[in-house]
Amino acid sequence: MSIAARLRADLVCGLGLLTRLPTGWLAHDGLPYSMTRSLWCWPLIGAGVNALAALAYGAALWLGQAPLPAAGWCVGLLLLVCGGLHEDGLADMADGCGGGRDRAHKLEIMRDSRVGSYGVMALVVALLVRTTALAALPGPAALVVLPVAGALARAAMAGVLWRLPPARNNGLASTMANLPRTALLACMGLAVALAAALLPALSALTACSVAMVASAVMCRLARWQLGGQTGDVLGATAVVTECAVLTALC
Repeated sequence: MSIAARLRADLVCGLGLLTRLPTGWLAHDGLPYSMTRSLWCWPLIGAGVNALAALAYGAALWLGQAPLPAAGWCVGLLLLVCGGLHEDGLADMADGCGGGRDRAHKLEIMRDSRVGSYGVMALVVALLVRTTALAALPGPAALVVLPVAGALARAAMAGVLWRLPPARNNGLASTMANLPRTALLACMGLAVALAAALLPALSALTACSVAMVASAVMCRLARWQLGGQTGDVLGATAVVTECAVLTALC
């Protein structure tokens, strides 16, 4: 199998995992698909999705829209493209950690499709932070800050996968316990390279440092509350990291 075919397979896996974008035009029955190997392209997908939203935000500002409603529509576009996958994880993790008696009960709550009061509060805060932080950025700055935040948020997810064992022996995250070292290093390297290429040196350093801290905090919280990581923990990590990076750079 050629390198180009493997890269295409990884991109199909990454897009299918992190977004609701159609991948049929890229997919091929003979490609060797691997979710763990697709790790390297997560920052590129996060940056690409957020770049589309940033362009929509810039277009709204150019048409005369006020920053706050324009930012709200921008965040809404992100939710549409990604299917609210990460936000669903944030809500489930907030409900489980906030309402569970013990680890088993917390994990049971997180599997419930219903959203409780802790989940609603977490979602409201996350959406408010992203919208207001984006609105506080000058228009041109948002075009580069949003892609960087998206890339670092997905790299933070990979950091949690690397640091924590699965909290349960079934589910999507449990199948991604053994990460290829090359894919992991490429994931982290691409996220840092994007930050360095798009932001001034101090801002890039700030963004990368904040993302590392956010990932470490989520690791500590998940280990303490759940004993490991789940798909919901990964989604929550992406949302928290993106909120933290946007806040730090606005």
